[in-house]
Amino acid sequence: MGRILSIDYGQKRVGIAVTDPLQLIANGLETVAAKDIWKYLADYLQCEDVEIIVVGEPRDMMNRPSDSSRFVEPFVRKLRKTYPHMKIERYDERFTSKMAFQAMIDGGLGKKKRRNKALVDTISATLILQSYLESVK
Repeated sequence: MGRILSIDYGQKRVGIAVTDPLQLIANGLETVAAKDIWKYLADYLQCEDVEIIVVGEPRDMMNRPSDSSRFVEPFVRKLRKTYPHMKIERYDERFTSKMAFQAMIDGGLGKKKRRNKALVDTISATLILQSYLESVK
């Protein structure tokens, strides 16, 4: 059984989370610059056995694609083309940034650390992955 990798794709940064090999626990992995995501994925997928890639799907309150979709859709198309053997899933990412920020507050992080947008992106990817895991159980 391979890992499940989660991607919270943004114009500037990409949050990444991954499960353990048994696909039980979601862990934040890292945030990379959007321009570096393809090299990062190539390196990571060469070293680790990944079964599924879950990409956050930006939706609005009416369950329609949000404005961010115009950046995410080309990424997903290229991902499917680059890794045709890989199962690619989409998962609703509504509220994950707000939930990540709240998790940082609840975790006792100070204001300065909460301004770290890269940390918010990693936590968002983790929340997307955790929600995905709960939905497939």
